[in-house]
Amino acid sequence: MKIELKGRKAIVTGSTAGIGRAIAEGLARAGASVVINGRGEQRVAAALQELRALLPKAEFTGVVADLSTAEGSAALVDKVKDADILVNNLGTAHLNGFFEQKDSEWLDLFQLNVMSGVRAARHYVPGMVQRGWGRVVFISSESGVAIPKEMIDYGMTKTAQLAVSRGLAELVGGTGVTVNAVLPGPTRSEILGNWMKATAGEQGITQEEAEQTFLKTMRPTTLINRFTTTEEVANMVIYVCSEQASGTSGAALRVDGGVIRSIP
Repeated sequence: MKIELKGRKAIVTGSTAGIGRAIAEGLARAGASVVINGRGEQRVAAALQELRALLPKAEFTGVVADLSTAEGSAALVDKVKDADILVNNLGTAHLNGFFEQKDSEWLDLFQLNVMSGVRAARHYVPGMVQRGWGRVVFISSESGVAIPKEMIDYGMTKTAQLAVSRGLAELVGGTGVTVNAVLPGPTRSEILGNWMKATAGEQGITQEEAEQTFLKTMRPTTLINRFTTTEEVANMVIYVCSEQASGTSGAALRVDGGVIRSIP
């Protein structure tokens, strides 16, 4: 299968590192022009420099904007008026205690993980519908199905993304626009990878050993017995964004290594 996205413009939010960075690279390799987004000018500039060096024939642009705020979202749409592909990847997670958390922490995470994608979809999807073609992907998580007790707020936001994704798919049904969610499992991304690296340093073990301990204690249902790579998650996203995936919409597609013990 050869995926060809030449002539398509893609926006990948939160794409200076990790899964978002891998998705941006994959879309560019398929021929799309790609908009990189991050909150800090230095990180956006560094990502652009790396990607342009890696793929000198690809077209990359960068937008510095904090999409957890309405103002930041407005800044993005002011600089990028339309898009054929929208990947709502922006998000974060923090270990926390449910009984100690403040309301503000819940609301801040919801703004970042959920409302950033809602705002972006609200702006870009009508144009896709008008043109008769578009792809929207929400990067959710297996934590949206199997809520982690140490990050209940995070699980809540990832479940919310699934609801938004399915509802939006229903809304634009029959227009040529597809909307799907992709659910990574434990992935060697920037956030979780740095956590494992720090844990390994504290315990005097290798990062691979720290990952294995995490899987055995926190995700014992894994079927691949390792963390997935950001490229493996990106591969699913690139496919969902392709012409070949035109029959897939309203789906929640897992790249979780089999962590979730269910068939659908």
